[in-house]
Amino acid sequence: MSTSFNLNSFKNFFSSTSTSGIILFACLLLSLIIANTSFGPGFDNLLATQIGFETESIHLRYSLALWINDGLMAIFFLLVGLEIKREVVEGELSSPKKAILPIICAIGGAIVPALIYTFFNGGKPTMHGWGIPMATDIAFALAILALLSDKVPVSLKIFLAALAIVDDLLAILVIAIFYSSELHYMNLVYAAAILGLLFLFNRFGIKNLAFYLIPGVFIWYFVHHSGIHATIAGVLTALTLPTTADDTESPLEKLEHALTVPVNFLIIPIFALANTNIRFEEGMVEGLFTGLGMGIVLGLVVGKPIGIMLIAWLGVKLKISELPEQSRWIHMLGLGLLGGIGFTMSIFISILSFSDPMLVQEAKFSILVGSVLSGFLGYMVLSFSSKSKQVLR
Repeated sequence: MSTSFNLNSFKNFFSSTSTSGIILFACLLLSLIIANTSFGPGFDNLLATQIGFETESIHLRYSLALWINDGLMAIFFLLVGLEIKREVVEGELSSPKKAILPIICAIGGAIVPALIYTFFNGGKPTMHGWGIPMATDIAFALAILALLSDKVPVSLKIFLAALAIVDDLLAILVIAIFYSSELHYMNLVYAAAILGLLFLFNRFGIKNLAFYLIPGVFIWYFVHHSGIHATIAGVLTALTLPTTADDTESPLEKLEHALTVPVNFLIIPIFALANTNIRFEEGMVEGLFTGLGMGIVLGLVVGKPIGIMLIAWLGVKLKISELPEQSRWIHMLGLGLLGGIGFTMSIFISILSFSDPMLVQEAKFSILVGSVLSGFLGYMVLSFSSKSKQVLR
């Protein structure tokens, strides 16, 4: 076997959309195994290890878990922000007609799960977790869709990517508005001033990425100390980067290409490894039938497809949008189910929602069950759609 063939195979493996999902799934399993063996306490201690430094005026000493959830995830959201801006300038969100269906479907797919969760948890201590079933995990959803290969129209992959991007933007806004602590306004002023400087850099045509990324670190620092969750700093920084609508590689696209592999193959798997360490305990399965468990599982498995399908149907009937090219309603049902894979973002919001470790564990387990069910059902529906000739219009 030639060296060239090996290198090409390696490159193709790591450029495959499904590969990142496989690695993510492997880290999920590894984290579950660690949590339920004798390695669990040692792993918890590792995540609690303090890293960094602090002085009288600078505080940058945090646990490893916080660096992962606030630091590495800010890079993830930087990539999400880059994707959002690129889609607005030149992609699926570049015109109202292109953007309207994934946008309204993302909104419907966020509202209905939140309402279902509220129905089961209204007036209870768990009510604060209403944002948990709203989110869609881009990596897992696209990885499962990629496993179907040419069994589904290419337009569905574009639609799901656009919907997931808008979904992530909604999740970021929910985190910033509803899951942030007491605000320290001077830090917000400092962050806003630096952000304004970045927009000026863009206006004056500065293309060197260092002029955006280095100040972006300071935006992260001030946002983090303002009380708003620091991950939004990644999106704000991304929106300032210059890009173009033509085929010329812009600074935004250059950074996006540079971040895709480390985010998909390193940052998200590390997040999964650190945050899926669910210790199975007696009564956890019964917890699926509590308000918390039912709200999350039904919000993901039932609420997501209902919200997405209902809004899509209304959009088509009102003639303000149309289904993706070559797609049918059975495809939209499958995509709606894949939207119920809330893994990464849902776990992220559950960590912010509860101070009780047991509630976090129960929420994580419910997210795991709901996401696995949604992914399995979505795959089966879309696989069936490739064999079915029934047109559900």
